[in-house]
This record gives sequence, C-alpha cells and structure tokens, in this order.
Amino acid sequence: MFDALTGLALRRARAVLLFTLIITALAAVLGAGALDRLRAGGFDDPGAESARATQVLERDLGLPGANLVLLVTAASGANVDAPETARAGLAAARRLDAEPDVTVLSTYWQAPPGAAEALRSRDARSALVVAHLAGDDDALSERMAELEPAFSTANGSSGAGGVGVQISTGGFAQSVTDITGQVRKDFARAEAIAVPLTLILLVLTFGSVLVGLLPLMIGVVSMVGTLAVLRLLTGVTDVSFFSLNLTLALGLGLGIDYALLIVNRFREQLHHGDDVESALRTTLHSAGRTVLYSAATVTVALAALLLFPMYFLRSFAYAGIAVVTITALAAVVVLPSALRLLGHRAARRRFGRPTTARSVFWERLARLVTRRPVLTAVPALALLALLAAPLGAVSFGLPDDRSVPAELSQARRVGDVLRGQFTSRENDAIVIALPATAPQATAGYAAELSRLDHVARVDAPSGIFESGVLVAPGRADLARTGIDRPASAVRVVPDVEVYSTAAQQLVHQVRDLPAPGERLVAGPTARFVDVNATIGARLPLVGLLMVLSSLVLIFLFTGSVVLPLKALVTTVAGIGAVLGAMVWVFQQGHGSELLGFTPTPLSVSIPPLMFCLAFGLSMDYEVFLLGRITEYHRAGLDTSSAVIAGTAHTGRIVTAAAALMSVTFLAFATSSVSFIQMLGLGCAFAVLLDATVIRGVLVPATMRLAGRANWWAPSALRRMHRRIGLTEASTPAAAGAVAAPAGSPRVEILTSGAPIGTRP
Repeated sequence: MFDALTGLALRRARAVLLFTLIITALAAVLGAGALDRLRAGGFDDPGAESARATQVLERDLGLPGANLVLLVTAASGANVDAPETARAGLAAARRLDAEPDVTVLSTYWQAPPGAAEALRSRDARSALVVAHLAGDDDALSERMAELEPAFSTANGSSGAGGVGVQISTGGFAQSVTDITGQVRKDFARAEAIAVPLTLILLVLTFGSVLVGLLPLMIGVVSMVGTLAVLRLLTGVTDVSFFSLNLTLALGLGLGIDYALLIVNRFREQLHHGDDVESALRTTLHSAGRTVLYSAATVTVALAALLLFPMYFLRSFAYAGIAVVTITALAAVVVLPSALRLLGHRAARRRFGRPTTARSVFWERLARLVTRRPVLTAVPALALLALLAAPLGAVSFGLPDDRSVPAELSQARRVGDVLRGQFTSRENDAIVIALPATAPQATAGYAAELSRLDHVARVDAPSGIFESGVLVAPGRADLARTGIDRPASAVRVVPDVEVYSTAAQQLVHQVRDLPAPGERLVAGPTARFVDVNATIGARLPLVGLLMVLSSLVLIFLFTGSVVLPLKALVTTVAGIGAVLGAMVWVFQQGHGSELLGFTPTPLSVSIPPLMFCLAFGLSMDYEVFLLGRITEYHRAGLDTSSAVIAGTAHTGRIVTAAAALMSVTFLAFATSSVSFIQMLGLGCAFAVLLDATVIRGVLVPATMRLAGRANWWAPSALRRMHRRIGLTEASTPAAAGAVAAPAGSPRVEILTSGAPIGTRP
C-alpha cells in the first residue's frame, strides 16, 4: 500500500494537488450550508421517562412545561401589588399569551393564594409570569430573538410596562438563546485566534514559511471536508452546532500532528543522504504507517460516542470520525505529493537554528529515566494522583443560565434573581403525568407528595397542598375530562436548586411513591436524572469498546500484548488527572475570577466527551512514540537503547505537536460559555500532560522496568501477527549513534551505512 502511495506521489504529484484543490473547493461550497442546519441542544435522552412524560403532558393534557418567565420588578419604593406594577404585569401577561406558540401557565396577579406566594420575591419587589414557548431549541432561539426586545423593558421604555416598572425575559428558552448565540460568537473568535497563531508557530518550528504552510494545508482540507460531511448528515439526522468546535480543534490539531511526523521524517531521511524517492518511500513506510494506526485509535475512541442516545455527544462522533479520516488520508496522499514537488527545499531552514532529528534534551531525559525508573516514575505517579484527587467530590448537572456570565446573558441575570429572591422554584417544577387518573383521585396522592422533604407546594386538580394540608382550590388546567378516559397532572414545586443532590433525591422519592395509576415524571431535575442514568449505564460499554479496540490496534502495531496494556494504564492515569483538575477548577471554582465563569456542577455530557477525546489523543502520541521505539528494537537494539533512541527522535515532534494542538484547544478556552471553556482547557491540559509527564517519564520508566517482557506475546498471537503482515518492512536510518550505558560492551547497529545506536 505504501509503495503504491509513494508511486502516486512520485508520478502524479501535480494531479493529486489539483484534484485536492477541486474537491476542497466543492466541499467548501457544500459545507457552507452546514452552519444554518446544525442544531442547538441535544443534551437529552429521547427515550427516557422524562421525555415520554413531556410528550404525554403535551398530547393528552395540553399542558406543556414552563420554559419562559417574565420577571416583573416594581419601581423603586413600590412593590408588586402596587396598581402601576399590577397593570404592567397583567398587560405583559396578556400580550405574551396572545403571541403565537406561547401559552401563559401562571401569573402572580391571577394566581390562587397558595400559588401566588411562590410567584412573588421575598422582598415583594418582583413577581413572575410563567409561560411555555413551543418548539425545539432552535425554534426557541429564533422566537426569543423577537420576544426579548418586545417584552424586556426598563423605566417604562415599552408599552408593556408602566413608569419605573422593569420587565425581563428569562427561563430555559432565554438560556438556550443566550448560550447558542454566545457559542457562535466565541467560535468565530477562536477561529480568528487559532489559525494565524498556529501558522506563526509552524513557521517558527520549521524555519520556513513554505514548509510551515503544509500542516495548515492539511488542517484546512480536513476542516472543509468535515463541514461538507456534516452538511450531508444534517439531511438524515440531528447534528449539534457544538460539534463545530471539535471540527476546528481536531482539524488543525491532527493536521499538525500528522504533518509534523511525516515532514520531520522526510527531512530526516534527506539529511541522511537519501534522494527524494527513497526519502518518501521510507517516510511512508514508517511515519505514514504510524499516522494510519494513530488515526485508527483516535477514530475508535470517538466512535464510542455513538453509543450514547443524546445527539450532542453523537455529533462529536460524526465530526470526529470525519475529521480524523480526512486528515489521515490527506497526510498520506496529499502531503507526500507536496513534498515530492518541494524536494530538497523541504529540508532547508530559512531562519532559526539548525536542528537535528535527535533531541539532546529528550535523549538525556530518557537516559535518566531508564537509569532510575522507579525514582522518576514515583513522583510522576504522585503528581497524577494529586491531580486526580478532586474526582472524589465530582457532581454533575446540565447547562443552564449560569453557563454564561451575567453581563452577557439576560437569562443569567433573571436566574440570579430567581435563585436569590424566590423561595420556590416555579420554573423547575417536577411535573407528574397521570394519563389514566381522574382529577378527584389525585387528592391523597398530592397530599403525600407535599409531605416530602424540600417540597414547597404541590398543585393538583383536586387542590393545592403544603405539608399535607389543602391550602387552596385545585387547578382545572391540570386535568382533562370527557367521553374518553380522564387524565391528570400534578406539579411538585421544590425549594432547592434544580440539579442539587436534594433535588435529585426528591425525583427518586416522587418516582418511588405509589401513584393512583400509571405515572410518568418530567421536569428539569427529572430530565437531568434520566440523562445522568443513561450516561452511567452506557459508560461501561463505551469503556469496553475503547479498551478492546485499543488493545487490538496496538497489538497489531507492535506485535506485543504487554505494550497495549501499559499504554492503557498510563493513558487512563493521565485522563483521571485531567478530569480531577477540571473538577478543581470548574466545580470548586479555583481560577473562576481569572477565567470569568461561575462554579457549578460539571455538565454531565462533557466528562464522557473529554474522556473519549483525551483517550484518542493520548493513544495518538503513544503510537508516535511506540512506532519509533519498535522500529529501533526490530533493528536490533535492546529495550533500554530502543527507548532512548525512540524518545530522542520523537520527543521534539511530540512536544511540538502537543504545543501546537494545545493552542487550538486554548483558543476555545477563551469562550464565555463555561462548558466550552472546560472542554478547551481540559483537552489542552490533557495533550500537554500526556506529551510531557506520560510520554517523557512514565512510558520510558515502565518500559525499562518491563525489559524484554515488553515484547512478549503468546506464540499463537505471534504467529497470527506474522501472518497478518501488518508490519511494514522498513529499517530506520537515525541521526547518529545512541550510546549504550557506560561500561557496557558496544555493538554498533548499521543500516544503509548509518549508525543508529548501540547495543550492550
């Protein structure tokens, strides 16, 4: 295969580049339409009980959930019962109810006494109009863009308010609008930061503008191609807008990784005296093979996200698989054609200090680690354990208005008032669908519900209850009667934070309490409980798929069963450290003032996404390093010498690739949306930690301790590995001898007349 790719690059270089240019242009035209078809949201499990309950409530009872509030605040010195404030609030409620796709569910000035208390703030300065806006997340964003300016007032600036009365829109619908809009702005900013900064660093790394453009070329081809793939996918399935972040980050990052590996190997071969044809052949047989194995490991890790039913996570799998596949193909097909045309010019540095393939720093570090493996590994493991420690206190939630700073979000400003000034959580009510229960049969059930801890009030068709006591007449809108079977609903209004442990326990208690008939539970907390349960149930299968596929791929790559296990252990240790650090920062709030976010429970979808991403990228660098170590070992070096030589020749490449990829992820850490910040910062930290502590210390140390056992495999597997023939027959030509430990006999290994190392 690699001989065929070499022949294509040698004979049809210009045709390959021209064909790539045409395909990329067509993909750009097709992909341009993807931005308008990508969707917001996708955090829910469509098959969960809460989703089914929502459908029953809307279909059988015409009772949608609350997702929009108007916060009406009285003028200074007045309260919500003042005539001017009441007129403004009622006028706003009537106008809102007259809007298409809007249903007003409750209004403070028209609510029964028991419910009215919960719709008024503690200081009596603010009151609520609670409503439902129909449509999915995208429809909510479009409608809120119209409703917010129409209903948000200050000092009587609109006809919806009286003099001095302020009205603000909030709730889930406003939150979705604010988050989606901010992500779009942040994506454009991240792109403007990442692309030029990456180009500058590439030029400095290669010492040549022309050569520095090659990795960027691969990144652009992969990003444009992935946008076209996403555009096609939107015709058959939902694709999240948030997947664009991964398209840019991985397109640039992996394009740089793979191009660095191939260009550096090509340069190395030219420096050793190879002609262009021989250099390309050796490069593709070695670095090209490594790229394809690396792409396979990253693809499998991201493909595991397809096992989740939430299209937010599945979309990252779509984007990730597409971008990795296109990047790898471009790296082994398009890039060699460009190198063929550049020839020896690709090896010249126009500025900067001349560099050799072997890094003196990484060689010295590898010697130190292999000489003192335990002494160097223990501090590294202690550091990882310290970083992972906060994982023990992790808590989860779903994105809400707190994901965006108050100065950038109307929903956040309203949400802060609701959390600080209102005793109950009207917008966060647990809604129970009773599709076969008559209204009069709900009284005892509602009274029992109201006795549960952290319940402020229970609304039912049979009455409104507090602490088991009937306090007001029932709500007729919570029941349906007619010639067909009756149906009812009960609203449990909590007095605790929507994603708190107490709120989650309340959902479980509601589901455990015997109901007078069939029962389905909906509401924001129930929705989170279901998403959390779905992710928890799928994680073992996701982990098993990632583990087995990685073990198989690295076995096929190295012929060893020990090296895959070692790679798995060190990779998981690194990911645990990264997730622990994210808990310390984003949940516990260390650095929140610097980064400008509010500490909240981690968005439950982000850790699995980060795990799959970090796992794939970690295995990416593992393959880079193991590929070169295995190459030297097969050429005759013992394990320690092969580790030193492999680390010396890949250390600079891996750290440069990690630094450049981290720039892309850090560009997203500048986002004003906290869960995007966490994704960007976490992935950048994972890449840098993996390229330094894991690959620089733990991998050499564990390989030195394992010694010859690194290369062990049962005889049956060894025979299978030889029969499959996945090992390319290539011999490295390294940059100079790698000395054995002092005092040991020296045996020089020669290939093509060039010494590559020594062997005791």
